[in-house]
Amino acid sequence: MRSFTLIALTALALAGCDRQATRDQIKVVGSSTVYPFTTAVAEAFVNKSTQAKAPVIEQGGTGAGMKLFCGGIGVAHPDIVTASRSPNRTPAPRCR
Repeated sequence: MRSFTLIALTALALAGCDRQATRDQIKVVGSSTVYPFTTAVAEAFVNKSTQAKAPVIEQGGTGAGMKLFCGGIGVAHPDIVTASRSPNRTPAPRCR
């Protein structure tokens, strides 16, 4: 669990590195199964970082999350997608 937390915190930190975006929070979408873990990592991220806002975490399912994530880059799309399974097919050409 410790290595998962470290990896997830690193991913959250790196997702916030794009300073050209106008969003001031990291947006995470995806699996409802992974949601409790994602929430725990987000809470740890906020506790470790004094200037960061809490990430926005939405659960809508692995497939729906991948579709949103693969839809493009920018403020209209999530920064991170969580998944409880491997994708059956690539949901969009951008994720190939």
